[in-house]
Amino acid sequence: MKILFYDTKSYDKDTFTRELEHYPGIEIKFLKTDLTHNTAELSHGYDAVCAFVNSNIGTKTVEILHENGIRLILMRCAGFNNVDLATAHRYGIRILRVPGYSPEAVAEHAMGLALTVNRRLHKSYIKVRENDFSLGSLMGFNFHRKTAGIVGTGKIGAAMARICHGFGMNVLAFDVYENPALKDFAAYVSLDKLLAESDLVSLHCPLTDSTYHMINRETIQKMKDGVILVNTSRGALVKTEDLIEGIRAHKFFGVGLDVYEEETPNVFEDRSDEILEHSVTARLLSFPNVMITSHQGFFTREALAAIAQTTLDNVRVFESGEASPNDVNA
Repeated sequence: MKILFYDTKSYDKDTFTRELEHYPGIEIKFLKTDLTHNTAELSHGYDAVCAFVNSNIGTKTVEILHENGIRLILMRCAGFNNVDLATAHRYGIRILRVPGYSPEAVAEHAMGLALTVNRRLHKSYIKVRENDFSLGSLMGFNFHRKTAGIVGTGKIGAAMARICHGFGMNVLAFDVYENPALKDFAAYVSLDKLLAESDLVSLHCPLTDSTYHMINRETIQKMKDGVILVNTSRGALVKTEDLIEGIRAHKFFGVGLDVYEEETPNVFEDRSDEILEHSVTARLLSFPNVMITSHQGFFTREALAAIAQTTLDNVRVFESGEASPNDVNA
């Protein structure tokens, strides 16, 4: 099978090339350009394309892929809200994703963000580099015996819940589907109760119609004053304008974001020579209690290896015609 691999970074090429040794018969061409309706034409002569979470796989893109004979879209990520599923399935294009590469990688990053904004590590690092060893503006609070609210308790949310439990935190959870593996130490409650009682709120939900902008002016008002909010899931879970309003109103002790609504042109790109005019990102970065990272929650050696293995296993599943829990259905 011939696969056109879009939006290739050096670590993608290195990881997939190593794993390809175990998958004879699969041929990959790596492209630096991302998959959009402008670059979909490059897929002519291939059987499948491989894309990432920030690729634009809308209606026009899918139609061009279909015209080029593409039968399979491989998402080397868990998310698929950037794909026009209805159009893909209408043309008989199968979509396979990587739902659970390394839950611990993302959960550990979420806790890293929480600790950073709590103990002001991002500010402390800069102060000490400038020989300023004073402690002003660096005071945090103990997580021990505080309450963590985990919104979404799939594999990543469950990993985060276990980390918080290990810190000695009281763990509250909210999900449409309760995870029985967590019930020994986590209490499932309503979202309103979780927001009202949690000192740390960590988001681990997929982006759906029901979760879009679930963190907004109304839900922010329900949170404790001085809460820490962390989002390592999907940027659009949080209505950014309302978040900024809450930050300015001193609602949050800290905010840690690995994802945010305006991230698409920024993800994995070096824009250090650019002026981000009218940028929501720049506004968020102006606040001293906000920490933003570049969608790197997944970025560990173990996670990259798992992504490559599952993606290539998905190719084998497609070739065999078998059903898979990794299928994305409209």
